[in-house]
Amino acid sequence: MTIGDARDQEQQQHTGFASVGSVYYPVLVGVFTALVIISNILATKAIAFGPVVGHLSIITDGAFILFPLSYVVGDVLAEVYGFRATRRAIYVGFAMQSIAVLAFWVTIFMPAASFYTNQESFEAVVGASTLIVIGSLAGFVVGQTLNAWVVVAIKARTKERHLWARLIGSTIVSEFADTLVFCSFAAWAIGINTLRDFLIYVIWGWFYKSAVEAAVMPITYRVIAHIKRREPTYQPAV
Repeated sequence: MTIGDARDQEQQQHTGFASVGSVYYPVLVGVFTALVIISNILATKAIAFGPVVGHLSIITDGAFILFPLSYVVGDVLAEVYGFRATRRAIYVGFAMQSIAVLAFWVTIFMPAASFYTNQESFEAVVGASTLIVIGSLAGFVVGQTLNAWVVVAIKARTKERHLWARLIGSTIVSEFADTLVFCSFAAWAIGINTLRDFLIYVIWGWFYKSAVEAAVMPITYRVIAHIKRREPTYQPAV
């Protein structure tokens, strides 16, 4: 293979995606990571809305406020930068969340000042996040990897057309996997101990996160279009 052939092959591999050397990629990775860390702290609180049907309540956790947006950012990364670049962002998010967990536990076991009266409350909130973080890390890796893979796989067939299919298809698959894995761990941490409540927790989480992504799809469209137009290395898939 000549140098020219290798260059042509490399260019074909990058067709449809941008390189990660621009200002947009690190900003997106930073937002992506922050959303995951904040959501895992919020997830230590169980939340119930209702009852809405008889005695049934909608059971979720505090992460429902922000966590769906991490998948919106994941969609943008996968659509613009491809699977490898998105996987790199997932690794960064995983590493930073692991560091956060380690820092939480180190802080718990460090001696409290004599005037500090919130040690038990601190342990209750931060310590409860251990199972949540384990579940979150597992669900995060599974869900975000599936999300990126589905976006890129559909794009290989549809090129620049039918962005909605990539966004909706990736959401349905990845959010179900993420929610099931995460809830399997988090349910114990926040006190869910019946099959009925667990199923409500999983189904509601999947439905809600998918609905949020669908609701903000017009914004996702605009963000993706904006970055594609301004990314000098982006090459449309044809």
